[in-house]
Amino acid sequence: MTETTQRSNTAGRQDGATSQGGKGAPGTRGNTTIADTVVAKIAGMAAREIPEVHNLGGGMTRAFGAVRQRVPGGGSGVTQGVKVEVGERQAAVDLDVVVEYGAAIADTAADIRTNVINAVERMTGLEVVEVNIAVDDVHLPDEEDDESEQQEGSRRVA
Repeated sequence: MTETTQRSNTAGRQDGATSQGGKGAPGTRGNTTIADTVVAKIAGMAAREIPEVHNLGGGMTRAFGAVRQRVPGGGSGVTQGVKVEVGERQAAVDLDVVVEYGAAIADTAADIRTNVINAVERMTGLEVVEVNIAVDDVHLPDEEDDESEQQEGSRRVA
């Protein structure tokens, strides 16, 4: 029996089993479900790999994320600024991004899209139909010094 004939015998079956006693290739038996949080973590890590990305999330999201990280068991915030919709075969990703000052935003967005699509498709096998990017802020070089001084001041006991 040729492979084409075997496929015609399995029409309508999702487990990939052939008509020969319900046995198919071991890799095709059963279903795999990928949770939204898995795709969100992959997308968040892939977006952060781009050097021009300072952070993910809008102002309030970053503020809540900073509080959440200080609470024991609050999580690492990898999915901060990431929203996904996952279907059976496709996924869509929305990212809120803060870019470094001086970065070409259009080029940075293209780099983010490419990296996120490649990572999600490679790791999950899902087709990424869109990656929407909202640039919420630009990180200025002198802002980092102000933020770290404020954090140090809040940690001191008088």
